[in-house]
Formats: sequence, C-alpha cells, structure tokens
Amino acid sequence: MEYKENFERLVNIMDDLREKCPWDKKQTIQTLRQMTIEETYELADAITEENWNGIKEELGDILLHVLFYARIAKEQDQFTLNDVLETICNKLIVRHPHIYGDVKVNDDEDVKKNWEKIKLKEGKTSVLSGVPGSLPAVVKAARIQEKARQVGFEWKHKEDVWLKVEEEMQELQQAVNNNNPAEVEEELGDVLFSLVNYARFLNTDAENALEKTNKKFINRFTKMEAAAKAEGKNLYDMSLEEMDAIWNIVKKENPVA
Repeated sequence: MEYKENFERLVNIMDDLREKCPWDKKQTIQTLRQMTIEETYELADAITEENWNGIKEELGDILLHVLFYARIAKEQDQFTLNDVLETICNKLIVRHPHIYGDVKVNDDEDVKKNWEKIKLKEGKTSVLSGVPGSLPAVVKAARIQEKARQVGFEWKHKEDVWLKVEEEMQELQQAVNNNNPAEVEEELGDVLFSLVNYARFLNTDAENALEKTNKKFINRFTKMEAAAKAEGKNLYDMSLEEMDAIWNIVKKENPVA
C-alpha cells in the first residue's frame, strides 16, 4: 500500500514527540479536546470553501490527533492504535451486511435504515441516542431529523414541511405580540428547527448554507467599511441610509462573494 510507509513514519514521529518534546509530553486527553474541536472546525471551513489544499492539511492535523489519543491510551493501558483500527474495521463490516453479508438493499435510504437497526441491536436505547449532545444546534437538529426519518417519522412532501414553517412563524409572531420572552424563545426555536427540516427536503445542508451566508456578510461588510474609509467616513458617524447606499454598491459589485 502506497501510504503504509508514511503512516508508519507518522506513528514514529508521534512516538518521538511524546517521548522527547516537553509540550507533547505534558498533553492529556483533556488538554487535547479543545484543540481537536478547533481542528475539526478548521476542516469544516476548508470544506465549505472547497479549499482542497486546506482539506489535505486539516485532515493531516486530525489524523495526528487520532494518533495522539491512541498513544496516550496505550500509556494508560486502555487500548492501542491497532485496537482503534480493528474496532472501526469490525464496525464497518457489521454495519454493512449488504456488502459483507447477504442483506439486499435498494438504495442509500435502505442502507441508513439498516444502520440504525443494527445500532439498536448493539444496545442503543433510542434511534436518537447516537446524536452527540455537544453538536452545534443547527447540525444537531439535522441529525435528529435524519435519525427520526429512519423509522418513518417524516413528512412525505416538502410542501407539507413549508406549511409547517409558516405555521411556526405565525406562532412566533403571536408570541411576539404577547410580549412573552420565554414563549418567543420557544417559538423561535420551533421556527429554526422547521427551517432546518425544510433545508433537508431541499437537499441542502442548513449549517453549511448559513456559514456561507456568514462569510458573504463578513466579506461585504468589510468592503463597505473600506469604501466608507476611502470616502473619509466612519461607520459610527453614518446614518443607516448612508451605509445602505454603500452596501448596495458593494452587493452589486460582489453578487456572490
């Protein structure tokens, strides 16, 4: 295998760092946790931007973290890197009986349903139990909905989902009219949850769509700041109408970015 030599090289480098580098020697699974989360978000950013060089680099960083955790586990007599590899290999084989067994599937939806059934047989108490509690809310909403879908708890048509969005928006407006902060929060959550659901029916990643809009807004806003500065103006001293005029120019010049 072409990657065998480099994989073994990386394992050896990790061992060297753990044994000889003062910083690497003092790391624990707790100190690595936040860094791993940051590396994952950096990978997500690279994917959103379709930056293939960035994806390559961030995948390497995450792979290093995998080896780091495995090395620490070995030191504490918990498990080894080989245990990690063996576990994931066995899991994939068990959860793909249509490849490694005699189960027949028609499409990817059948694959997902089988996956969830197998997880329940493995001891999961709920089809939702595999959703990490620490996931960002938009991502978590999508994962919850996907899992509920596997047991048939799903709208049949996207038009029905949109009607639900409109219903939730009306309930939000009513809560606003009632001037009830707790009710507003609850109904706003329902609106967002239903919009994530609608995004799924449009085959759109709600989290990624929102992040692209965040990046687009940042790009346009910073250009607006620069344009105002070029005119000798400061946003703090400008009216909304003045800023909006510059914003529209920037938007016209940057329809996508």
